[in-house]
Amino acid sequence: MFTVKPDCSSKAGIAVRRSPAAFSGAGKSRRSRLRVPELRVNGKGSVRAVISSGDKALEAASPLESKGESNGSLGSLGGGGIEVRAVVTVRKKMKETLTEKMEDQWEFFVNGFGQGIIIQLISEEIDPVSNSGKSVESSVRGWLTRPLTNSHIVEYAANFTVPSDFGCPGAILITNLHSKEFYLLEIVIHGFDEGPIFFPASTWIHSRKDNPESRIIFKNQASLPSQTPPGIKDLRREDLLSIRGNGKGERKPHDRIYDYDVYNDLGNPDKDEDLARPVLVGEERPYPRRCRTGRPPTKSDPFSESRIEKPHPVYVPRDETFEEIKQNTFSAGRMKAMLHNLIPSIAATMSSSDIPFKCFSDIDKLYNDGFLLKDEEHKDILENPLVGKMMKQVMSIGQTLLKYETPAIIKRDRFAWLRDNEFARQTLAGLNPVNIEILKEFPILSKLDPAVYGPPESALTKELIEQELNGLCVEEAIEDKRLFILDYHDMLLPFIKKINALPGRKSYASRTIFFYTKTGFLRPVAIELSLPPTPSSLRNKLVYTHGHYATTHWTWKLAKAHVCSNDAGVHQLVNHWLKTHASMEPYIIATHRQLSSMHPIYKLLHPHMRYTLEINALARQSLINGGGIIEASFSPGKYAMELSSAAYKSLWRFDMEALPADLIRRGMAVEDSSMPCGVKLVIEDYPYAADGLLIWSAIQEWVESYVEHFYSEPNSVTSDLELQAWWNEIKNKGHYDKRNEPWWPKLNTKEDLSGILSTMIWIASGQHAAINFGQYPFGGYMPNRPTLMRRLIPQENDPDYEKFIMNPQHTFLSSLPTQLQATKIMAVQDTLSTHSPDEEYLGQVNPLHNHWINDHEVLKLFDRFSARLEEIEEIIHQRNKSNHLKNRSGAGIPPYELLLPTSGPGVTGRGIPNSISI
Repeated sequence: MFTVKPDCSSKAGIAVRRSPAAFSGAGKSRRSRLRVPELRVNGKGSVRAVISSGDKALEAASPLESKGESNGSLGSLGGGGIEVRAVVTVRKKMKETLTEKMEDQWEFFVNGFGQGIIIQLISEEIDPVSNSGKSVESSVRGWLTRPLTNSHIVEYAANFTVPSDFGCPGAILITNLHSKEFYLLEIVIHGFDEGPIFFPASTWIHSRKDNPESRIIFKNQASLPSQTPPGIKDLRREDLLSIRGNGKGERKPHDRIYDYDVYNDLGNPDKDEDLARPVLVGEERPYPRRCRTGRPPTKSDPFSESRIEKPHPVYVPRDETFEEIKQNTFSAGRMKAMLHNLIPSIAATMSSSDIPFKCFSDIDKLYNDGFLLKDEEHKDILENPLVGKMMKQVMSIGQTLLKYETPAIIKRDRFAWLRDNEFARQTLAGLNPVNIEILKEFPILSKLDPAVYGPPESALTKELIEQELNGLCVEEAIEDKRLFILDYHDMLLPFIKKINALPGRKSYASRTIFFYTKTGFLRPVAIELSLPPTPSSLRNKLVYTHGHYATTHWTWKLAKAHVCSNDAGVHQLVNHWLKTHASMEPYIIATHRQLSSMHPIYKLLHPHMRYTLEINALARQSLINGGGIIEASFSPGKYAMELSSAAYKSLWRFDMEALPADLIRRGMAVEDSSMPCGVKLVIEDYPYAADGLLIWSAIQEWVESYVEHFYSEPNSVTSDLELQAWWNEIKNKGHYDKRNEPWWPKLNTKEDLSGILSTMIWIASGQHAAINFGQYPFGGYMPNRPTLMRRLIPQENDPDYEKFIMNPQHTFLSSLPTQLQATKIMAVQDTLSTHSPDEEYLGQVNPLHNHWINDHEVLKLFDRFSARLEEIEEIIHQRNKSNHLKNRSGAGIPPYELLLPTSGPGVTGRGIPNSISI
């Protein structure tokens, strides 16, 4: 067995040490002899890999017979050729069925006799006869068994006789003769003076019966198109063409074809007319593109694609699917969601009601006692013939399974969510800290059409606000940068009438004004809640302040709940889904279609694309689809994705997605060349921005040094044809509906490239982490962030006003999501906040991808990036202990940890994965 590691100990058995030449490019001589350190050759000349496994040694004979030296290395053949060995590492499933185990044994046997895998080495040098890369071919023969600690890893050997003038291999063609696919981790070639040559793969190799074309695997040498060795130039082009496909036909599960399509698969009009959803495309409903699946159109609407419902998978290119550990974790999360959702759903169906929480102790019971069903409901469910044996078994242990973890927001202080300062603190250090803006001018005016939406002036008057400014006038407060606003008025008002026509939904378009006090904390001073004007009522703008007597105290609580509901919807549909998940998908598709896996920018972006297409496909299947969980649980209901499209139309700009640019746009920072990242925060104690700028600067430094390393020559960016095609495709195909916008950055210089890449990596890592992994810690307690409201605030002339006066708590709780809605969204938030055990965090490299590049200088730069992130983690820990940073420390206040780089598995409220993987 060969175990390929950066460093190896003597206990590793046969271990191939990573030669410095493998990274520095040293040893250019093409005449070589096989050098395999620690290979032992027995007396008969047969090579044996001796593997230590506990107290006993296992021996695996190789068919290769030594014709060279007997001192541990195999040399040149008499006929002018040299012997070369390829070690092929394949990963099996960790949990296999009996049938799969039998199939593995058969494949193991077939491979041993050279009938399973064919490997062709392609030289970097041209064969003058064929005018293409020199090549030699061999079959996998023999296997190198591995210790029990890695029982799911199998290594095979293929041996070649290579002409002495073959040159260095730059690519491998691999053909799978088996009837099913296998997962190839890497191939390592031994026998050249350069040392071991690594061909990292981490890819599924399709069966020849599914696709007769061989797969192309390039070595871990990063090359710009102009630097491609002549022997593999054609393969570089061929591989890209195979990935793009021809834009026709329905995609098969084994395909690895990346192409674009519009969001036309969210509705299901064939099943129910009420599940029809508009296609998100064009000037009226623009949206980023998603990965094409090629399914046929629905019968009811030729412009909508037919749906695949769970548990059947939606197509994504084969290598984008979850790996086994991730799949098991996600399945466990989905199982938990079923236990929290399906059982209450059945209970609600049986009892024909979905009741609100009657008192706050009902909510507390979800964490303390669990969600238990009444005996008679329990009995009805168990007797129902539609409920299978598994569900009955689940029901029998329901007391344990239906219990929720206490969310972080109430773990230290059950009543923190009630306080005004906590309401304000969460705009800076909560789940959605990206919408608060400085108030730049007064009066506040709407940009909506006054003929449709009424007078543009806000009801938040100067006199009303100044009552809360401790003697300051509005103009002074604006000049001193002490007034801030959370403004959802123009985004939501066009949808309010349609939303309020839905059963059980009542919303306003909100504006909230905050005052930054001299003592250094943010305080809400007034909330404006607007409804569309009607012919019978022009009173469509209501203003609430915190008040000092009982009635205004409760109306203020209800007003804050409506603001939180708006904030929850905008967070989920705009900042989370649109600005990270949906916007990232075209970058990933374009990267695969236009940048060869040899390209240095592909290698840079590769860790930041992991699992995103798969999680997005799953979201289209059951989260953002018509009738899905988002529609069922958030205020916009069936108009959720139309709202997201409207936000894309009016708000999304690539050049504003960089963190410093976004902070400046919102007035939360000002340009200051003396400060890191060139910006100074208006509020120093702004945890998301302060920690985010640390992460941003580390990403920027890493990217700039990486780009400088590969694009040191003048005009090297503009002359890179793959890179230019990549950027053009992102703009003109991936974000087609915004292709003509003037704000798209140019791509002419290495500075342009560094800025574009830093933005993409920030979105995939830090930005997504900051607005995703706090979903359960902040949203798991429904009164803190209700995802929908079911009642408007009672007014004096309303029939329910007297009930409100008599029992304001009942009015408040009955305005929140019902018990079923709450448990449903809590389960989803819990799943979305969960880190998988195989998560790959920013600044870390998966051990299986250790040989991702053979450039020693790049590895040094990456080590510096990793070390900087370790420093940042310690800085954030120290900030969370600082007494003067009141938004992240104090009695009952949870520390701000969403931008701590690392995390363990589970719901931790911290950790920055490399990619959008959940």
